[in-house]
Amino acid sequence: MSEVVPTGINTQDSSPHRVRVLLVDDQLIIVEAIRRMFVGQPDIEFHYVTDATTAHAAAAALRPTVILQDLVMPGSDGFDVIRQYRIDAGLRAVPVIVLSAKEDPKLKAHSFAVGANDYLVKLPDPVELLARIRYHSAAYISRLERDEAFRFLRESEQKLADANVQLQKLAALDGLTGIGNRRAFDDILQREWQRGQRSNKPLSMLLCDVDCFKLYNDEFGHQAGDLCLKKVAAVLTEQLKRPADLAARYGGEEFAVVLPETDLEGALKLAEACRAHLANLALEHPVTDAGVVTISIGVASFVPASEYTPADLIASADKALYAAKAAGRNCVRQG
Repeated sequence: MSEVVPTGINTQDSSPHRVRVLLVDDQLIIVEAIRRMFVGQPDIEFHYVTDATTAHAAAAALRPTVILQDLVMPGSDGFDVIRQYRIDAGLRAVPVIVLSAKEDPKLKAHSFAVGANDYLVKLPDPVELLARIRYHSAAYISRLERDEAFRFLRESEQKLADANVQLQKLAALDGLTGIGNRRAFDDILQREWQRGQRSNKPLSMLLCDVDCFKLYNDEFGHQAGDLCLKKVAAVLTEQLKRPADLAARYGGEEFAVVLPETDLEGALKLAEACRAHLANLALEHPVTDAGVVTISIGVASFVPASEYTPADLIASADKALYAAKAAGRNCVRQG
C-alpha cells in the first residue's frame, strides 16, 4: 500500500501545531493495533503507510509531528529510511520513534546513531506510547512555534528597517519639487566636506535664485508658482550626471547644488548649462527683462581644509549669487 492512509480522524486541519502521527509498518495487524491505541484521543491525528519506499514522500507531504518507524520491511531497510528523513531539511527535526521487534542494545544504539529519537519494542504499552508521542510532538511543535516566531520577528524587523529607510528618504525630500530638501543639503554638504578633507579634492556648490519670483506669483498665482519651481528643480536635476551630485531646495525660490570632486571651472560650466537650459524653456514671465523665467547663480569652490568650514563655502556662493543679481540677473558669477 503506497498511499498515506488516515484512520478515524478528520484530517482537513493541516495545522503543524496538531499532533500528527505517521506509522510506517508493513503489517496491517500492527497498524490496527496502533490505531486502536489512539481511539478516544481527539488531539492525535493518525496516518500510516505499509510500503517503506513511499515513507519519505508520505512524510514530506503529511508533515507529521512524530514518525513511528518499523526497522524490518520488505525491500527496505528501516535505518536507510531514517537516514532519508535526516537528509531532508523539511523532515530533519521530525522526531522518529523506532518500533522494533527486538529489545537489542546494538539495534537500539544503531537507531540512535542514524537519527532516531526513541526506541520501543512492539507492541508497546498504550499509555507509554501515547506519553512518548505527546512528549516528542510537544517538543517538535514548540520548535516549530519558536522558528515561526523568529521568522515573523525577522520579517517584522526587515519591514521596519525598510520602512525606516523609506521614511528617511521621504524626510530628505522636498514635498513640492521632489528633490532634496534643506535637511538633505545640510547632511550631504557636511559629509562631502569631511570626505573632501580626507581626499584633498575640491568641493563646489551652486546657489540659485529664481529671478523676480514674487512678481511671478503675483502675476500668475501660487499654483503656477509651484509648477514653476518644479520645472526649475527638473532643470537642475537633469544637468547632474553623477550619483554623488545633489540638487536641493534651499528655501523658497532658492536652490542649491552640491558638486563633490568638482573644481571651479567644472562648476561654472554646469551653472551656465543650468541657466541656459531654463531660459531656453521660455516659461513666460512678462515682468522680467528677458520675458521668461530665469535664474541667477552664484558659484563657489573650496578644497576643504581645517581652516574653513561648510559655512564658508555657503557664504562664498551666497556672495556670488548677490553679485549675479546685482549684475542684472539671469547670469552666473563666481565667489
